[in-house]
Amino acid sequence: MSGLSYTHGTSGTALLGNTIGADLDRAVAAWPEREALVDMPSGRRWTYTRFGADVEELANALLAAGVAKGDRVGIWAVNCPEWVLVQYATARIGAIMVNINPAYRTHEVEYVLKQAGISLLFASLSHKSSDYRAMVDQVWGRCPQLREVVYFGDPSWEALIGRGTPDSFSYADLSCDDPINIQYTSGTTGFPKGATLSHHNILNNGYFVGELLAYTEQDRICVPVPFYHCFGMVMGNLAATSHGACIVIPAPSFDPKATLEAVQQERCTSLYGVPTMFIAELNLPDFAAYDLSSLRTGIMAGSPCPVEVMKRVVAEMHMAEVSICYGMTETSPVSLQTRMDDDLEHRTATVGRVLPHIEVKVVDPATGVTQPRGAAGELCTRGYSVMLGYWNEPEKTAEAVDAGRWMHTGDLAVMREDGYVEVVGRIKDMIIRGGENIYPREIEEFLYGHPKIADVQVVGVPHERYGEEVLACVIPRDPADPPTLEELRAFCDGQLAHYKVPNRLRTLDSFPMTVSGKVRKVELREKYAAD
Repeated sequence: MSGLSYTHGTSGTALLGNTIGADLDRAVAAWPEREALVDMPSGRRWTYTRFGADVEELANALLAAGVAKGDRVGIWAVNCPEWVLVQYATARIGAIMVNINPAYRTHEVEYVLKQAGISLLFASLSHKSSDYRAMVDQVWGRCPQLREVVYFGDPSWEALIGRGTPDSFSYADLSCDDPINIQYTSGTTGFPKGATLSHHNILNNGYFVGELLAYTEQDRICVPVPFYHCFGMVMGNLAATSHGACIVIPAPSFDPKATLEAVQQERCTSLYGVPTMFIAELNLPDFAAYDLSSLRTGIMAGSPCPVEVMKRVVAEMHMAEVSICYGMTETSPVSLQTRMDDDLEHRTATVGRVLPHIEVKVVDPATGVTQPRGAAGELCTRGYSVMLGYWNEPEKTAEAVDAGRWMHTGDLAVMREDGYVEVVGRIKDMIIRGGENIYPREIEEFLYGHPKIADVQVVGVPHERYGEEVLACVIPRDPADPPTLEELRAFCDGQLAHYKVPNRLRTLDSFPMTVSGKVRKVELREKYAAD
């Protein structure tokens, strides 16, 4: 099989077979006085003993409120300690927590409340321009299954907690294979789909990501990425609690200054982010004033990492052991990860190699046949991490997960001889110009080297003769001196094949982003298609 694009992760460490609640009990017993959670905005702190007690108190309150195993409990909120308490309390009683993107508006939240059948909703009161209470009031009457809403920082939270009675909760009727989380994936067409995940899915994924980062109870993890996404609640929270490490919340939503202040003040050893977050931190005018010497590791994920950014993260942020992770919500999320001792080339040109207990392969998208190593095809993954399915959508589940239980990612990838995987683009993002397949990532990596470019995204837009042509959307280093198309083309001349050289250029102040930090290429394509 070595000549085929297939590999699996062997391991001497067994999968965890318990529930999230039972695993938290293990952590509380092992590290009772270690810090479990620190919230920078409010200054509140939890030891594992206090965190475990507060989770149990909330779990009992949910039971008293009539929440039973399998009931859907929504959470529509920015990052805060209560978010984490809800995550563990719902899992403790076998309720299914439904993550709702804080960027959603009334139309989207109404869809999720109905589609998941949410009976109790936790929500922030407000954040920036979002008035969550006003939006809930607009849709509540149209969501018959929603019977109660509890707001963080509001008397309704204290009232709910006060309803609980101390009880010795039994895990007897809970299985690690029970669904306990629904995450709505950001669909680019139509409504999002609810990826349904079990204790076994996300607890193990968080644990093994943490194992590959060599987490112990000495680690303190700064988590500026959103909890509503797997990056925050699995790779952050569950990786921490399964190792006795501390979760540090720098701010309700990403703030580069607050993030570096949290790392400095709390002596964090690990920092998470998508590349655009690290770029924003490195570009702070007073970046050099922060003491980041406590950092050793972290995770960069969500989109490809430019080489120059990785060099600065390692050299200037002291993150010599930083890891690149690749995954998707439907796989809990991580399937591939670089290792602590990987060189710069592997950390920027690849997304790592397969995690323990997981299989990956690269197949011909048309035939499903496994490709030879070095040939591009669709990346597929199989193992404990693959979701149970899309909530109440068996047909869409069957489109994504085949009869062999392989999850089809929709990503174009190449598996190298050493088993490391390069993601070369989305199948739908691939540009086909005059019959030539063009992978935007390759052009973006090259253009990052241009002295006038701070960030770049490449998309295909319609062209009468060639079908598609290459558009470069650029954020300049100096807005007063952006690169011209002629400069860009001269930079590419002799370096890239002629058909890959951008025919068009757009200079932007920022890119349209999802709340989890991914660039919405579909929006760029749509916006500039008619130009």
